Amino acid sequence: MSRTTVKKRILLSPPHMSGIEMHYINEAIETNWIAPLGPNVDAFEREIAEIVGVNGAVAVSSGTAAIHLALLLLGVQKGDLVFCSSLTFVASANPILYQGAIPIFIDSEPETWNMSPTALEAAFRQAAVSGKFPKAVIIVNLYGQSAKMDELVSICNQYNVPIIEDAAESLGSLYKGKASGIFGEFGIYSFNGNKIITTSGGGMLISNNVEALNKVRFLATQAKDSAPYYQHSRLGFNYRMSNILAGIGRGQLKVLHERVKARRAVFKTYQEELADIPAIAFMPELQQTFSNRWLTALTINEEAGGLSAAELLRILEAENIEARHIWKPLHLQPLFEQCEYYQHNWSENISEKLFQTGICLPSGSNMTRDDQMRVIRCIRNSLGTG
Repeated sequence: MSRTTVKKRILLSPPHMSGIEMHYINEAIETNWIAPLGPNVDAFEREIAEIVGVNGAVAVSSGTAAIHLALLLLGVQKGDLVFCSSLTFVASANPILYQGAIPIFIDSEPETWNMSPTALEAAFRQAAVSGKFPKAVIIVNLYGQSAKMDELVSICNQYNVPIIEDAAESLGSLYKGKASGIFGEFGIYSFNGNKIITTSGGGMLISNNVEALNKVRFLATQAKDSAPYYQHSRLGFNYRMSNILAGIGRGQLKVLHERVKARRAVFKTYQEELADIPAIAFMPELQQTFSNRWLTALTINEEAGGLSAAELLRILEAENIEARHIWKPLHLQPLFEQCEYYQHNWSENISEKLFQTGICLPSGSNMTRDDQMRVIRCIRNSLGTG
């Protein structure tokens, strides 16, 4: 009786430890500084702020928590409107609902796959007609690629509406020489286990508004009043990062540029090895931007390849290769089915098309050449070009 050989699983984006993390973890253990906050948290905040070029940062429990805190600081309340990229993970918009506010979703455009300035302008024109403007605009940088920030910032400034830049996936990316995440009133990063660097779970809120960041620290630490006992005058949250996790983050941050270099090398290999297949088009990199290529994303032209994106994903899974659909747009999610949506133009619905045709390939910075070639062979064989 033959025994079936199970192929090793190739993961989409596993954590990649540097080894430096243990220095900071051991230091925390030796000093018994285990509980939330501590020297690693303070240093991690300073180091992030220095690397990206802002006045300050606050380490929190997740990127979602960072967005929630930013909305709180901008005064978003029940019934307020918030414009948000539609092509993104649900965490970008869930905090809008936490506040009882109403999300309005904005389509992508083809050059970055991120928020369409044309659709954003249309949403603002309608807001001017109704007389009800959003309290904030959440712009997401998808898979490491910066949105068209100059155009989007110009539109938001015209209507005097602040930006929260969701750079959860784009730490280490650049837009016109400046770090992704610094173009709004607030920026956020995620350190989830699959991100470019990780703390296992965590996030960071950044800003040049130091006074606002001090308010964040207060709100994120249960809003404890300055009193000789536990006194609370307003609602607070348990959103701060622990000293242990911040130690992991510090060790990871020291190899950020190496991780970006590795991810870009993975992307380049896919691009070179699959360049001759007409059915495949890779996620673009806008001129004057530098993507960390957190995930290698591409689209499949079913007419040209005879295979849909969904079918290719099933084939990859059968080979024990983890790949994913491009994010399902939030305006298509049951949770948000009553929300308004502004598409790129009257004839093009970019986010829906990308969802239908797009996939993300395994892209870990610790991916071996052999594993990557196994993915490539599977794709080529599936599309009849092996």
